[in-house]
Amino acid sequence: MTPNYDEGSIKTLDWQEHIRKRPGMYIGKLGDGTASDDGIYVLLKEVLDNSIDEFMMGFGKKIEVKVSNELVSVRDYGRGIPLGKLKDVASKMNTGAKYDSEVFKKSVGLNGVGIKAVNALSTTFNIKAFREGQVKEIIFSMGQVVEEKEVTTTEQPNGTEVSFVPDGDIFRNYRFRADYVENMMKNYSFLNAGLVIYCNGERYQSKNGLKDLLEENLDSEPLYPVIHLKGEDIELALTHGNQYGEDYYSFVNGQHTTQGGTHLVAFREAIVKTIRDFYKKDFDPSDIRASIIAAISIKVEEPVFESQTKTKLGSRDIGPDGPTVRNHVVNFVSKELDNYLHKNGDVAEVLLRRIQESERERKAISGIKKLAKQRAKKVSLHNRKLRDCRVHFNSTKDNKAESSIFITEGDSASGSITKSRDVNTQAVFSLKGKPLNTFGLTKKVVYENEEFNLLQAALNIEESMDDLRYNKVIIATDADVDGMHIRLLLITFFLQFFPEVVKKGHLYILQTPLFRVRNKKKTFYCYSDEERVSAIAECGKAAEITRFKGLGEISPDEFKNFIGPDIRLEPVLMKKHESVSQMLEFYMGKNTPERQEFIIGNLYVEKDEV
Repeated sequence: MTPNYDEGSIKTLDWQEHIRKRPGMYIGKLGDGTASDDGIYVLLKEVLDNSIDEFMMGFGKKIEVKVSNELVSVRDYGRGIPLGKLKDVASKMNTGAKYDSEVFKKSVGLNGVGIKAVNALSTTFNIKAFREGQVKEIIFSMGQVVEEKEVTTTEQPNGTEVSFVPDGDIFRNYRFRADYVENMMKNYSFLNAGLVIYCNGERYQSKNGLKDLLEENLDSEPLYPVIHLKGEDIELALTHGNQYGEDYYSFVNGQHTTQGGTHLVAFREAIVKTIRDFYKKDFDPSDIRASIIAAISIKVEEPVFESQTKTKLGSRDIGPDGPTVRNHVVNFVSKELDNYLHKNGDVAEVLLRRIQESERERKAISGIKKLAKQRAKKVSLHNRKLRDCRVHFNSTKDNKAESSIFITEGDSASGSITKSRDVNTQAVFSLKGKPLNTFGLTKKVVYENEEFNLLQAALNIEESMDDLRYNKVIIATDADVDGMHIRLLLITFFLQFFPEVVKKGHLYILQTPLFRVRNKKKTFYCYSDEERVSAIAECGKAAEITRFKGLGEISPDEFKNFIGPDIRLEPVLMKKHESVSQMLEFYMGKNTPERQEFIIGNLYVEKDEV
């Protein structure tokens, strides 16, 4: 029977209900803090953006941030929200000063939604405004006012303080990762020279903007000193290294546009055009941009982002008043980079040698590349290694961020995952055994080795990271010596030839339980000794304890518990002091005894029961 479609079918939700019912519309995906774009970091960013906008307008040179799993707080020393509008700013949709372009010329938050989303998605949300010797405070819970305090006098300087606790029912089992929070603070300081951020006892400040950002993220000595160019509403920095791939950091109005957009496309085009014109040679774009590491930051009035999370700029190339983003970027790069190369002949010479070297390597592997493509084409019609999913990261689907691929070892493990996966968002790629150690080898091996060539084709990263088909590339191996070794060999492959997969936060390790503890009423899956002890205490004397020695031992029915909503992933992260070359040398170089010690030291060793 078809339900009636009448007046009763039409529902109007309060603003907070709508945000809580459809949080993805406002903050992207939820997540548990494992990925850098998970919702809890978006909440922090939304609050911080308001403080950054104050600094950009010339008010408040200091921001104090405290982040823990129990409470997040941000205190700025800007003008302070007008006391009479404090409630509206925190709880009334489409309210904020950023609609007045005279007050906020080039801000990130333009739709008056961000801070309301934080309010609605927090069990506690406390906002205080300090203004001209007075303070007003309002406490909310899930968007509803709990207490609105009277205006009182204060000796505190002007500014705003926001503290909140993310709702654990929405962000299940969340925890903030120090690495991600630290990276966010560094980016804010790089983009706002002169701003001082204090976060969890650390001080973040940058004097040289994007130049500092590149030097912070370089794996090794660059081929030439970082080129740092600044103009009105635009700043860029670039150099070349010896790594494979291209590495970009792009920002709009202080927002890290992780998926690029109009400005980054224009920047990449402009670099090619300028260098071709300078050397008067029609170089292949891939040779010009090979091993580049660059950053671009632009400021735009009323930017158009492709989503509320503002990870991709979608502003038009030409606006009603003439050239906008694209032309501005191209014109600036063409003029300033050309001037720099003319004035710095030594840099121009090094850059030319790097381009020619890339050209030689590309031509040397063109033959084997052609054969590999033909071979891949034949098997792609029935690629037994890949069990694909329906939703891909390079699509336009709303849930594309959930797209993932498991790289497994052997038929038994891939069989369990294949049978229990979500066919919409989870793909499986099966290895036949230990992959080749690619340490020190050239990219030629990617095409000569059928398994690596098929993996590269499955991920769709041969030409560019822009085409990556899966947001999460998950290594799923057994928790034994062989499994750890395969894990290291795969990490080596990515670090050696596709470091952006690691740097951009796409590579993960699947955590699977070491034990199952159960009685007739309850079942616990334990990922550590502590969890095992706790589960045994919960189950009592009748506890049945099973040790999982390999992924293939776990039945598909059970496996779906480990790769479903409660999946545990460990991101493969790189820190400043861990350059690609250093990591590769340690893990996969000739220091075999040290590597064995590392592998064994990082394994779980089953202890005798007492």
